[in-house]
Amino acid sequence: MRKNIVAGNWKMNKTLDEGLQLTSEVVNMVRDEVNSEVQVVLAPPFIHITSVQKLASEQANVLVSAQNCYHEESGAYTGEVSAAMIKSTGAEYVIIGHSERREYFNESDEQLATKVDLALANDLIPIFCCGESLEIRESGSHFDFVTQQVTNSLFHLSEESFNKIVIAYEPIWAIGTGKTASSEQAQEMHASIRAHVANQYRNDVAAHLSILYGGSCKPSNAPELFACADVDGGLIGGASLNARDFVDIAKSF
Repeated sequence: MRKNIVAGNWKMNKTLDEGLQLTSEVVNMVRDEVNSEVQVVLAPPFIHITSVQKLASEQANVLVSAQNCYHEESGAYTGEVSAAMIKSTGAEYVIIGHSERREYFNESDEQLATKVDLALANDLIPIFCCGESLEIRESGSHFDFVTQQVTNSLFHLSEESFNKIVIAYEPIWAIGTGKTASSEQAQEMHASIRAHVANQYRNDVAAHLSILYGGSCKPSNAPELFACADVDGGLIGGASLNARDFVDIAKSF
């Protein structure tokens, strides 16, 4: 049975004190209101991770993720953070290949494949992001584009390693725009990804895979999105900065 996951990507927001306040609110609300089978993941800025993890550890189904890791194990890379460093904080997840990283930092599929390998080697669970621009969707090539991203960065993995992956589909045209893919559009893409994985590996590997939706998900649309057969949760941006909104999304299963 695959996991239901709601992950909050804080991006470059919240001072340390603000982040700890938000974490405390989320942990308390999750304890009282969210099904214990739902994994709630917080992805704060790097410098907050250790402190956030200490608070999150008070609630078994609240876990911590980094927003990125570097594609080298260690070395003279000023300002970068390795997968091993992230693991040493107690974090359990790392987001890899977010559309903002691809766009602003020119991260390639090859680099992302290396990051996935390093994350897995350090017992971190990669949340691998994929998704298309509005131009690609309007061209009608969105299914091919997204499945190619998955192929290029993940299909070198053994079946055992692939079973540790979480995929997040993020239609780039719906991130921070207030636009949201319809539940039908989300389901179509999630089903396409799952079928692509089944074709590469096996049906039970695809059935085990958690695929999250990321793109202006909020309390008002989360229940409809999460009701889709192949949508297993969300990678939440703006709404994760408000404890009430974020927890209400996590209650949508």
